[in-house]
Amino acid sequence: MSDEPRRGASGPSRRAGSLRASGIRRILQRAATMPDAVNLTIGQPDFAVPENVQRAAVDAIQSGRNGYSPNAGDPHLLDRIRQDLARDLGWSFGDPDGPGVLATTGTSGALTLAYLALLDPGDECIIPDPYFVSYPELATMCGASAVLCDTGEDGEMTAERVEPLITSRTRFVLFNTPANPNGVVASKRTCADLLDLCRSRGVVLLSDEIYDAFAFPESRTDACAGDPAIRRCPSPARLPGAEDTVLLIRGFGKTFGCTGWRLGYAAGPGWLVEAMVKFHQYTFVCAPTPLQHGAAACFDADMDPVVLEYQKRRDMIVERLGGLTHIAPPGGAFYAWVKVPEHLGMTGEQFTELAAGHGVLVVNGGVFSSKDTHFRISYATDPAKLAQGLDTLVGLMSQRAAV
Repeated sequence: MSDEPRRGASGPSRRAGSLRASGIRRILQRAATMPDAVNLTIGQPDFAVPENVQRAAVDAIQSGRNGYSPNAGDPHLLDRIRQDLARDLGWSFGDPDGPGVLATTGTSGALTLAYLALLDPGDECIIPDPYFVSYPELATMCGASAVLCDTGEDGEMTAERVEPLITSRTRFVLFNTPANPNGVVASKRTCADLLDLCRSRGVVLLSDEIYDAFAFPESRTDACAGDPAIRRCPSPARLPGAEDTVLLIRGFGKTFGCTGWRLGYAAGPGWLVEAMVKFHQYTFVCAPTPLQHGAAACFDADMDPVVLEYQKRRDMIVERLGGLTHIAPPGGAFYAWVKVPEHLGMTGEQFTELAAGHGVLVVNGGVFSSKDTHFRISYATDPAKLAQGLDTLVGLMSQRAAV
């Protein structure tokens, strides 16, 4: 702790001063002043919440299910989560010493609880670079440090890249597939090797899979552990014995279009989930009760038509921009991580400013990475608008000299 005197009662804590404002939120504020721009910034699904899911939430509200749920979640939702994980991963939830499950206020809530439960001041966690914006800041909130793992041009967080970063202070490795900001889906080999590494070094593997069902067909597994009818992206949680090492985080907002409902869940080692529930009691208390009933109905919704529509948008981006620069291969989610062509002599922020001046909003890579060499496109937008924005980006990227 610093010896410098504390500020007066009206000033913020040092912890608050150590956090950076979200770069995405700054861009959203700018977008609000440019209503006619082609906005390719926010990961907000542009499809409707499935009708059966809407009905379940409305029915819960109208039938009076508006009070607190148990801290760990509504029993019906927890049962549906367990059933899905048993079919998908082959996990068994009958043993009191087996994995636990917790319904959370969004996947962000699950991440926050996991960081609080695992990190003491001075500890470290390893996160991918590029990363989702909250990953390093949550470590800062805990007085810990996030160590960046460069995922290279292919965007994969491999065991080979992670191993040199593990120290005696490492508490967990944070893995994200399909990933934000690059949409990369990890291979089965990457998942297996990373699980083996974490298991051998005694660290938790925290697998953020908020887009687990939003994987395109070529990135899906041939069959899942518990049910050959399920087709989802490869996951370290699907490997034998993973529930002792992997804390799995998944959610409902992105895949089912209900981001504002703020619902996710965590499943993994019982001791860790139990610790997260303690923090949940004193922070979020519980996830929104009537919306938990709506989320339970998500397991009955078929989102494949939506995913296939988004695959067409992904293909449009790769086709239009792939010949001009490098794009990490997006196998899921709804993002493309596009490198600014070197001949332009620009940083990601400079190119983002250039694009904004031509009416197209994207997010510069420095928001998600220690290197500002890329920009992120979100294609959760109308295909006609996306095509219009790509026309502009192609023109800017085709210039032969820095502007």
